This record gives sequence, structure tokens and C-alpha cells, in this order.
Amino acid sequence: MFKIGLCQMMGSKDKEESRAKARAMVSEAAKNGAQVVALPEMWNCPYANEYFRPYAEPEDGPSVEFLSNLARELDIYLIGGSISELSDNKVYNTSYSFDRSGNLIGKHRKVHLFDIAVKNGIRFMESETLSPGDKSTVIDTEYCKIGVAICYDVRFPELSRKMALEGAKLIVLPAAFNMTTGPAHWDLTMRARALDNQVYFAAVSPARDMKGVYRAYGSSCIATPWGEFLAKADEKETIVYGDIDLDYEDSIRQQLPLLKHRREEVY
Repeated sequence: MFKIGLCQMMGSKDKEESRAKARAMVSEAAKNGAQVVALPEMWNCPYANEYFRPYAEPEDGPSVEFLSNLARELDIYLIGGSISELSDNKVYNTSYSFDRSGNLIGKHRKVHLFDIAVKNGIRFMESETLSPGDKSTVIDTEYCKIGVAICYDVRFPELSRKMALEGAKLIVLPAAFNMTTGPAHWDLTMRARALDNQVYFAAVSPARDMKGVYRAYGSSCIATPWGEFLAKADEKETIVYGDIDLDYEDSIRQQLPLLKHRREEVY
């Protein structure tokens, strides 16, 4: 068993302020016993196409260095939410993960770009600025394997299933659902991915900023392999904690062996 902490933080247009907020919340989570800590999607960049390229950094940039140092200083595994990454003149929505020594152990580029137009709701076209990743991501920790995906990736159940089949016992999803899709689909989707794959599923959102360019739904949560919420936030800044009980997960998989009952010859 180990404890995870999800930092539902409100970022800023000022990267220094965002780093200071991230440091404070991650440090608090570690102080309260979290051995794995996660930040939200685009925690240091306003969530809008016009900001993704100006805020983008290379892998050896200051934000990745900051996250690496923070993991090492606090002796934790840190799933660094996501930031805007610049590589070969392309911009990606990228999550970096670090071990307790600050070593980079995982890098996930958002695979599915959020290109939608909801009638009387939101229109957002990430592909106007961002490029998609092309790999699933599972990291090794001393506790278990952890899958990492980003926001819209959760809408495609095949990706979560692939990570589960690769051994992930926990999936962490930095995500910024909005006020159209969040109320409709957030709770249902997070519980479904946990239930379908008999994993713990931890979704970490930014806090809702009513004065910001993007209003996130919030509601960071941890769902159990039985499809229930272990912990859940509202829209305000907070840290969500949960104990990841791997023995309980194994017992669920033994009693209801969904993964073993797959018919690979059929589908």
C-alpha cells in the first residue's frame, strides 16, 4: 500500500508564481505522507492555443529541471502534470515523471488532441497548435507500474486497457475538463476506466479559475478497481489523498477476473 496526493492547483500566467504554488502544494502532500504526487494538466501555462507555443520549453528547460529537483528534494515519485513542450519546432502537451532521485522515468505526450465543437457549449481545437504523441506510457516504481495519460486520452478506452495489460495497477491522468464536458462526463468516465481495467484511476485537475482564460471543472478524484470513488474534490484548490491498496486490487481481480476472461480470438 502507498499513498498518492493529487495537487488541484490554480496556475498563473507567471511561470515563477506557478512554480512557487506547485512547490508549496507538492511539499505539503509529501509532508502529509504521499509517496507519489501528481500535478494537473498545463499547470504552468494558461490553457489556450495562444499560449501553448509562447510558454513551451524543451526537455532540458527550467520546468523539467524544477520538477526533477523537487522530486529529489522531497524523496517522492512525482508525476509532473503536463507542460507545453517544444521539440523540433513542434509543440506537445507533455507529462514528465520522476523517481525519488529526480531521474526522469517517463515522458507522455498527449496522444489524442482535443478538437471539439459542442453545440451551445465549447469549441476548442488543440491541433491548431499542438502535435500528438504516438506512444502509451507506463512507468516503473518501487510500488507498482503506473500508467500516465493526459485528459482527452481518457475518452479512448483502448489506451487505458493497453496500459493495464502492460502491468499498470494505477493510472494517473492530469486533466482539465471544462464546464461543458465536466458536469456531463467526468465522474462517469473516471469510474468507468477504473472499473473496466480493475485499476486505481487518479484524475488530477487544475482548480477552477473564474477569472482565467479557461474554466476547469476541478473535481480531482481517485476511483477504485471496484468503480467507486475513494476520494474526490470540489472545484477549489486542495490536495486529494488516497491509499492505493494493491492487495485489495488483486482480490478484486481474483474474484471478478475480467482481464483473464478477455476473448482475444474474438476482439
